[in-house]
Amino acid sequence: MELIVAGYVKVQARRALTDLLAHRRAMLAQLQTVSGINPENAIRAIQDELAVIEAGLEELKPPPGSLPENEWS
Repeated sequence: MELIVAGYVKVQARRALTDLLAHRRAMLAQLQTVSGINPENAIRAIQDELAVIEAGLEELKPPPGSLPENEWS
């Protein structure tokens, strides 16, 4: 995941990172509703991936005051 995020950051693919973040959040939500098995390890892995993706998005964040807030959000 680190290499994927690093590649997206390098080419400044913010939309790809936000899509990846949304996908991982959806996976986490599904895992949290699973019954019959213990998804603890998978949940932990997804949470780690979310942290990596969020850090990548933070790297792409423009400096304060360089864009109106609504153009970044």
